[in-house]
Amino acid sequence: MTRFSDATRQQKLAVLIGAAVLLCILPFFVQMAGNAWVRIIDIALLYVLLALGLNIVVGYAGLLDLGYVAFYAVGAYMLGLLASPQLTDTFASVAAALPGGLHTPWWVVIPLGALVAGGAGVLLGAPTLKLRGDYLAIVTLGFGEIVRVFMNNLDAPVNITNGPKGITGIDEISMFGFSLGKTHNFFGLEWPKVTNYYFLFLLLVIFAVVICYRLERSRIGRAWMAIREDEVAAKAMGINTRNLKLLAFGMGATFGGVSGVMFASFQGFISPESFSLQESVMVVAMVVLGGIGHLPGVIVGALLLAALPEVLRYIAGPLQQMTDGRLDASILRQLLIALAMIGIMLSRPRGLWPSPEHGQLRAAGAEPPPPQGPGGELPVKLPHGELPPATQIPPTTGHIVPTDR
Repeated sequence: MTRFSDATRQQKLAVLIGAAVLLCILPFFVQMAGNAWVRIIDIALLYVLLALGLNIVVGYAGLLDLGYVAFYAVGAYMLGLLASPQLTDTFASVAAALPGGLHTPWWVVIPLGALVAGGAGVLLGAPTLKLRGDYLAIVTLGFGEIVRVFMNNLDAPVNITNGPKGITGIDEISMFGFSLGKTHNFFGLEWPKVTNYYFLFLLLVIFAVVICYRLERSRIGRAWMAIREDEVAAKAMGINTRNLKLLAFGMGATFGGVSGVMFASFQGFISPESFSLQESVMVVAMVVLGGIGHLPGVIVGALLLAALPEVLRYIAGPLQQMTDGRLDASILRQLLIALAMIGIMLSRPRGLWPSPEHGQLRAAGAEPPPPQGPGGELPVKLPHGELPPATQIPPTTGHIVPTDR
């Protein structure tokens, strides 16, 4: 079977055109079964965007980040404050300056969300430059929890984030007078809110894939992979590990910030409960389960783990009825997800779609065989002094005879 990388240019173009057509018509077929299924696809695309960003930190640079959800929260709360009545209701001066309310346009909030989250990523990366492995994971985990607790308690003495009640009334994205939150009719088809956001999320995911693909094959990407394999050797070769680590944290965080902006606009409501540690662990599991450092694998892992919990709702319900309600449906759903993940990792320890570079030589049988003797037997190792002179390193010398000179 020919791999995509080995296909001709015409074959690649045909595959890309077919995939584009399929992705364009997908929501219209799915919404025949209900808009809830299109909504599941929308949330899955958001997780793909998150997983692609975390893959830069974990997959490329080899930095274990368990607080990635913090950047997700930063982007979401930034939109919540700039595109909702929260600040105008809290501060009379803001309401007087903006009598029509604070409604920041999309072309400002999306780049600003990426910029603010990227700055938060650099802020996290700066004090963790000398940490590795478990210590780095603990520090990033603490950073994620600090952000969540901070948002949860920033309702006193001045109510900024509305605490555990969350922020409501967040504006939906409107582009050139076209509101994504309203139902439209084009080409004889109905375009509800979930379908409108589907195409926006799809464009963002494609843009993110292109960026990650170019980064992976750039000098920066190769330097990240050198740090991942052996940081000491990379530093000895002249790679500036400090700046590249900060760049990895910042680049990965920008994806999380944009995802947070999209999530807040799509939901119209945010609260600290949406940015718990479980979300960070789930995104890490998407990267590892799909194939760490491999873009197609990360996308497959994100789609699978994002859609699997929703699909299992239809399995957990009947199982609960079979046990006369003795099993809680939500707990049973989590159990089924855990069993599915364990089964996948046991059968595919390197992920569902691992990178082909690792172990490719041995898997293809291209490893050169050991040298053999004339009759096919393994060569016998002789002492160094008994080897032919041409094969001695360095050649043996005779005895040194002192002279009278």
